[in-house]
Amino acid sequence: MQSKKSVKAKKNPWIYITKRSELSKKNSFLIRGTVIGAGILLCAVITILLTGVNPLKVFASMFEGSFGTPRKIWNLLQSAAILLGISLAVTPAFKMRFWNTGAEGQVLVGMLASVACMFYIGDAIPSWLLILVMLLASTVTGAIWAGIPGVFKALWNTNETLFTLMMNYVAMQLVSFFIMLWVPSGSMVLGVVNSQSKVGWFPSLFGQQYLLNILIVAVMTVLVHIYLKKSKQGYEISVVGESENTARYIGINVKHVILRTVLISGALCGIMGWILAAGTDHSITASSVGGNGFTAIMISWMSKFNPIAMIFSSLLVCFLQKGAGQIASDLRLNSSVGEVLTGIMILVIISSEFFVNYKIHIRKVKKGGDA
Repeated sequence: MQSKKSVKAKKNPWIYITKRSELSKKNSFLIRGTVIGAGILLCAVITILLTGVNPLKVFASMFEGSFGTPRKIWNLLQSAAILLGISLAVTPAFKMRFWNTGAEGQVLVGMLASVACMFYIGDAIPSWLLILVMLLASTVTGAIWAGIPGVFKALWNTNETLFTLMMNYVAMQLVSFFIMLWVPSGSMVLGVVNSQSKVGWFPSLFGQQYLLNILIVAVMTVLVHIYLKKSKQGYEISVVGESENTARYIGINVKHVILRTVLISGALCGIMGWILAAGTDHSITASSVGGNGFTAIMISWMSKFNPIAMIFSSLLVCFLQKGAGQIASDLRLNSSVGEVLTGIMILVIISSEFFVNYKIHIRKVKKGGDA
């Protein structure tokens, strides 16, 4: 037979986790700062163990990669704007607990629609009108691409995670098909569209090529924040996300909200495809989105669906990505070292949310052995 002490020890574990009551902003900031500081220290230790290089040199190289020259700063802001815009696009659906993993494909088909407009009607209409047509085409295409799994979810409760994920691969193959159609040589490289006339390209503002991209995403940030926090539709999204039964009880048409929100999410992804086509790449490949559709999921989640917090999260992630490349270049290290440090910091940032929401307790053990 088991003794009373052993039974009691099983009932009272020496370490356990409890959910915190709501923390003040100051305490939340302190916890996040402490965890991130520990992550930086961990990165320094790993750098010494793996490379023998002074970690201060590594961090200085990361800073140089993002802020070393005005051009690098603009590239950082451009990359952060694209990542932020896609994060904003997935947020309405995510807040509704519709797990849209298809942003990569939705942005890609939006980009394809814009490039198709540049390719087929670039010489027929003025550039400003072409840009507006591209915007309309990309928005509608992105909404349709997201709407397909949205309809299946609303009507038949299919698994939206797998459905939207598979749509990414369909989008990639669709892009490959059109490139094959547009490039008869079979090289599968479209090249820059309208490189001579620059019809359908965003104009530079104040001599800066990416400034218009950044301004459009800034406006999107404000609008999405207002939509989610201040509008009736934003309230309905929150209620459906918390409980569909509660939403039905208070008279919300759940199917309508799901379809509407998914269409909005897809439309915003389409707009980001338009920005990539008209303001950045002026061309397209199957990998043009560069994995930002998946990174955006992490940005939205760890920012707790707050568009303002996403600004800082996007900047931080892009800083780490740019810095990782600079490390490999400056210190002649394997590029994997920079990627490892980036991955560690991202994991640390995500884990900081755990410590904000939960508290770890270690039970004191008395001299007699009882907890």
